[in-house]
Amino acid sequence: MLPHFEGDGEPITPRNFERLTGFIKSYCGITITEAKRSMLEGRVRRRIRALNMENMNAYCDLLFAEASEAEITELIDAVTTNKTDFFREPAHFDYLTQKILPEILSEGQRHIRVWSAACSIGAEPYTIAMLLDDFCRKHHGLSYSVLATDICVQSLNRALMGRFSENMMDPVPPHMLHQYVMRSSDPSIREVRISPKLRAHVSFARLNLMDEHYPVPKDFDVIFLRNVLIYFDKPTQVKVPVKLGAHLREGGYLILGHSESISRNGLGLQPVANTVFQRR
Repeated sequence: MLPHFEGDGEPITPRNFERLTGFIKSYCGITITEAKRSMLEGRVRRRIRALNMENMNAYCDLLFAEASEAEITELIDAVTTNKTDFFREPAHFDYLTQKILPEILSEGQRHIRVWSAACSIGAEPYTIAMLLDDFCRKHHGLSYSVLATDICVQSLNRALMGRFSENMMDPVPPHMLHQYVMRSSDPSIREVRISPKLRAHVSFARLNLMDEHYPVPKDFDVIFLRNVLIYFDKPTQVKVPVKLGAHLREGGYLILGHSESISRNGLGLQPVANTVFQRR
């Protein structure tokens, strides 16, 4: 029998599908099902072409034999979903501004710390920063900082630049557009940039939620982890919120996506609103 050759038009073999999905799951927790086979195949083929390699077998042999950290990063970047919008799932931001921030103010706290734990290209942390800055401007003596992390290096690089297409700004309230978003003097440029003042309050770092320990502070007031757990298997959906909860101060909040839920067993996190949990 001739050996199977995965040319550019050949489907991914069951063995390579199993090898790649197993590796991706163990590295970053993302479960890729059979339904996502064609997606995985297309994205891996882009890496094969970028490396000028012969076929899928050669790529997998390279990946698993040498385990180059640079290529692992490229692969994870390729398969990561980066769907994001400004003011996405706005009920969470209403809860932040109407309940959490006034509560922090009433407790006499002077610095607000928020972590966007899967920040993608930056729409979520910059949304948070706009709301925090707006709140602090109305209450003299308050300050804030936002930590934004993601596993995808390409997304982090885009987020750090703070550049977005003009149409991504549609959900941003007009007064915040005026205050925090800069437009080009050239009307033909359909791109905007977050103001330097706001960007100065947001720091970015690469972080893998599958790591045993997170090298970040343990006193956050709020942690956002939205629309990420849905990509994990059940054990990981339990473990990740436990680890995140350890980085909340007593009374701090963990906010998940509207389609997500967590088991409360042993978490020390109590539900206080739809997909909003408080450490008690």
